[in-house]
Amino acid sequence: MSNPLEAIWNMLKISIDTTNEPKSPLHIIEAGDVWTYLTLMVEFIRYEETGLNTTTDDEVREMLNDVIQLCESQVQKLNEFMKKEGIPLPDATAAKPNSDPNDIPLGVKLTDDELANGVAFKLVTCLQACSKGQADSIRDDVGVMWLQFYLEWAMFGSTLKTLMRKRGWLKVPPYYYPPGSPK
Repeated sequence: MSNPLEAIWNMLKISIDTTNEPKSPLHIIEAGDVWTYLTLMVEFIRYEETGLNTTTDDEVREMLNDVIQLCESQVQKLNEFMKKEGIPLPDATAAKPNSDPNDIPLGVKLTDDELANGVAFKLVTCLQACSKGQADSIRDDVGVMWLQFYLEWAMFGSTLKTLMRKRGWLKVPPYYYPPGSPK
């Protein structure tokens, strides 16, 4: 974590004192949220592996490696948490083998623009899932885990947006001008 994020994270952990909280079992929605999110993370990694196999752009490869690292870190935390809580792990899709991007026909592989926007779409999906998980959580330790995941995505999102803006890949809806405003 970077320094500003780490400072916010430490402040939040201190403000949520769970030392006197009785450890209740997870309720069904908490368990379902972590199971669904773990499945989402594993499938997200497969998408990113596919992207690594199709792009030759160094900045896109770096972005994909960064997001894979973020996802794998969250997968590891979720696996440990779910095993400790007795939640069965979902079946995982097998990792993609490495391939040479130049061997893939142009009509088949995704462009760098499509890869970046696909990651952006998945990032929004992850942010929404983290928000839902945090809102559904009763136990503070579960809520803190969701908040940590959310903050990690928010930090990654800012660097992704910078790359997409730099490359002209950011999809911007039409500007809204209220009636009577200067054009």
